[in-house]
Order: sequence, then structure tokens, then C-alpha cells
Amino acid sequence: MPFKSLILAFLFSFFLFAISGCGGEETTTCAGGQTGDLTEKAKDSEVLDSNEEAGANEINGDTGSREERESMDDLKNRLTKIQYYVTQQDGTEPAFENEYFDNKEEGIYVDIVSGEPLFSSTDKYDSGTGWPSFTRPIYEESIVEKKDTSYGIIRTEVRSREADSHLGHVFEDGPEPNGLRYCINSAALKFIPKDELEAEGYGQYLELFEKK
Repeated sequence: MPFKSLILAFLFSFFLFAISGCGGEETTTCAGGQTGDLTEKAKDSEVLDSNEEAGANEINGDTGSREERESMDDLKNRLTKIQYYVTQQDGTEPAFENEYFDNKEEGIYVDIVSGEPLFSSTDKYDSGTGWPSFTRPIYEESIVEKKDTSYGIIRTEVRSREADSHLGHVFEDGPEPNGLRYCINSAALKFIPKDELEAEGYGQYLELFEKK
């Protein structure tokens, strides 16, 4: 082969090598041309999409499951601010400035969230604290007790079993016969008057008010 032809063949081979993309530091796979570059770009795109979705969720407060978010949104729409604060954020309403602390009407008190029957006016008394106080719940199993160490003191928190609503606390300074004081937030309760129990679906609790 003439020398000129050898030079032309060498230059042609070098040209093919150069345009193939193989042998460069930015490419991880040569068999498929720029497969390595495309794979890395795809990974970068997936990370970007994931970050954008996470950012959108964070901005929208979208951190729980859809069912949990819808449930909390429903409660926020259904409850007043003080009711939501007390039952869902373990808050406490002001003493003497709440709906039921001095209510003397006959009836029962149900969970504002679920409607679960909790307390009866037959067990309500004036504790002088400024919150509704009861000596006992209608059913002991409807109340869940938890240790509360907030504010540097040890207390016993009470919550409703069905809806897990924060209700208040129970103390051992109540009257006879059991010496208990269930100090409950009005905002956690809905009062059903005795005359409306049947219409509201609580007719079976009328027997609480029958004279024995």
C-alpha cells in the first residue's frame, strides 16, 4: 500500500474513533454510543422529579397519608378553633369561660368528635375550678388514661377511646364515693339534654335519670 494511502487510512480510523464517543472520561458504556451519558441524565431527571415532588409536598403540608390528611381537614372544617385545639392538640380552654362549667341541666355529655357517650349530669358537680367536673364516666372503658408530665408536674390525662380526643385530666381530690374529679374541657364535649336523648339516638340513656 502506498505511503499516502496509509496516511489516509490512519486519519479515517482516528476520525471514526473520535466521533464514536468511546474512550472519553464522561462515558461509562461504549457499545451503545452515549448510553452512559443517557443513563446518568435519566438518573438526574428522576432525582429532580423526586425533589420537586417532595418540595411540593412540604409546601402544601402534605406529610401524612391521604386518608389522614382528609380526616384532619374534615375535623378542621367541622370543629371550632377551640374544639380542634383542645381535642387534637391537647389544649386547655380558659376556666370559667367555657360552655358547660356551670351547666345544671339534665342530660349526657358526648365526645364532640365521635358522639361517643362519656359523662352524665347525674355525676356532675361544682368543683369550683371553672371546668366541668364529674365523679365518674358513664362507662369506664370509654376513657383512656395516660401519664402526663408536661409543665414539670405528673398528672393523669384522660382521652376518649373511640376518637382519641384529649378531654382533660382526672385527679384524686373529688367527693365521695370514689374521691375522683374528672376535670374536662367543655370544648371536648357536646351536651345532649335529657328531653332530646330519644330524638338524638341516645334513648337508652334515659334510664340514667329514672328515680330509683
